[in-house]
Amino acid sequence: MRRVSPQGFNSVVRREHDRGTFLRLMIVLLCGLVLAGGFVRATAQHVSAVRFGYRSEELRRERAQLLEQQRQLHLAMNEIASPAKLERAAREIGLEPARAAQVKIVEANESDRVMPDAPSQERQSRVVNRR
Repeated sequence: MRRVSPQGFNSVVRREHDRGTFLRLMIVLLCGLVLAGGFVRATAQHVSAVRFGYRSEELRRERAQLLEQQRQLHLAMNEIASPAKLERAAREIGLEPARAAQVKIVEANESDRVMPDAPSQERQSRVVNRR
């Protein structure tokens, strides 16, 4: 039993063009593009955050290294500027400690007096070396 029309297999059937199909297809395409764009944006932000984290950690390590270097330089400066080393270095170049007769205490003049609102700079007398 053949169920084929005598004119052939659907040779004369014409499809109707559904205008709504094209519109639905464009809406689905637009939604897909927005969704894909959102994923791309989220991925870019994630990569940026990871990169920022690595840079931050690198800067933390560099800061710790610089703080250690600063600490070592302060220790070296304090060692070099110690009174014993300074006295030894002064004696090597021919300097001698001041004797009591070489020191004169001078009272401050009115023009040298410090304003009362500046307590960190209070000086009432000066020590002057004379030779």
